[in-house]
Amino acid sequence: PGAAPQTFRLEIEVTDHHGHNCSRAVKVEVLPSRRPHITFPEPHRAVTVTEGIGPWEVVTQVRARGDNVRYAILAPVAPVLFTIDEVTGEIRSTRRLEVTRAHLLIRAYNALHPEDHATATVNVTVQGTDRQAPRCVPAIFVSQVPETKSPGSTLVTLRCTDSTSTDGCLHYALEGPPSSLSHFCMEGPQLKVNTTLDYDSEAMAALGFQFTATIVVTVGGQPLQSTRVPVLVTVTPVNEFRPACPNSATFTVPETAAFGSAVGRVAGTDSDYPRDSLEYSLEGGSGPAQPFSIDRRTGEIRVVGSLDSQQQKNYRLVVRLTDTHNDLDLRQRLSRLCNVSVRLQAVPDPLPVCIPEVQELRITAGSPGSRQPVTRLVCHSSPDSAALTYTIVGGNEAGRFRLEGNTLVYLPSDRAEPHPFVLLVEVRGGSGARRRSSLVALVVHVTPRSTPVPPSTTTQHTTLQKEPLVVMRTEARWHPPAWFVAVLTISGALLLATLGCMARSLLCR
Repeated sequence: PGAAPQTFRLEIEVTDHHGHNCSRAVKVEVLPSRRPHITFPEPHRAVTVTEGIGPWEVVTQVRARGDNVRYAILAPVAPVLFTIDEVTGEIRSTRRLEVTRAHLLIRAYNALHPEDHATATVNVTVQGTDRQAPRCVPAIFVSQVPETKSPGSTLVTLRCTDSTSTDGCLHYALEGPPSSLSHFCMEGPQLKVNTTLDYDSEAMAALGFQFTATIVVTVGGQPLQSTRVPVLVTVTPVNEFRPACPNSATFTVPETAAFGSAVGRVAGTDSDYPRDSLEYSLEGGSGPAQPFSIDRRTGEIRVVGSLDSQQQKNYRLVVRLTDTHNDLDLRQRLSRLCNVSVRLQAVPDPLPVCIPEVQELRITAGSPGSRQPVTRLVCHSSPDSAALTYTIVGGNEAGRFRLEGNTLVYLPSDRAEPHPFVLLVEVRGGSGARRRSSLVALVVHVTPRSTPVPPSTTTQHTTLQKEPLVVMRTEARWHPPAWFVAVLTISGALLLATLGCMARSLLCR
């Protein structure tokens, strides 16, 4: 018999009594038997029972696969404590059992083909009824584990013993939520890390960065005795990642921005949990050369000084991002420097506005050599009106008038006849190239002292009823860039060439 097919070739010769013969070849193929061989699914088995089991009670049962299976005990040769049912494989006690251990060698064979057989071993332990649960050290395990703990690392090794067994008879199992069972495992008495403990994940945050489980230590026998060791593992953070600068850090602010105005926000990022827990600081601090400050928590940049685009149009700020609360050791902090550009947007100063723009005034001339106030101009262009300057640019004949700040003063002379004056006052605001001005028209009727005047000498400010004098100045400039002129020239040339081609084509037709 064999496990593989066998082939034989036979030459057969046939001869009759006349001496005639013939031959023929015969091919014989021997196939292996298709019946299943006898096998034990469980060739080694350990059984623990308590003492006091009476005669002919079933201790355990063995099962073998195959046809016409029968069972027999090979060793010990003369069974004293146990016997086996040759058909069912049930092992029964032959007398009342006491504390002992027995090693049985069981044979299963095919009753029709005894050469087809298999063996198995059964270890029977009869233990006392006073068994106690195992004792384990430590009885409870509480630990903090950094998130960088590598898989396969041992967290704790239990030292468990029971009153009658050795450590080899103890079985260790881990019970708990699926998250704990996926991150930890038991290898004998050792609790080990199974997968990476990523503190920076949302799933870990949902668990409160803690894992709970129970190690169940069971000692074999009947009844089973077990001890439960609670486990609490807290994952601690490790500062692994350096802060990252934003993709774009360029801001534009008008040069007229007031103190405390927001310029923009530097949105740094950090992959450590808690996400984007950063502190912001400005390298070099705030000062005349750097009239900005940054909020330590939000990263918002604000104006804290005067801005002038004529003096400096662009500022380059260096912002330091420093992560916080990303490590159990608060001294373990990482930082990064980010460049931030702030561009000043030039804003022209507003035109001075005077109310009213045209005034008609009547005064009576005083004594020669005196100083006679006429009116006070009310003008404004910005919150700081003291920056305005006033100048008489027309109508001041013989220098009879002068301006003291925004107050018009008349200097009387010995001239006796009435005389009207039409004064043009230029009001200028701003500074440097951005200075802008407006004109105010003042019509002053001067009456000599000898001329009768109305009873009231109070200066009157009235608006002219005639057509007001409007002074307009328009400046039109157009300075196209060079590329626009080039594009316009090329387009015109192409247009003329196209029209010429069309005209030539029509004439040819």
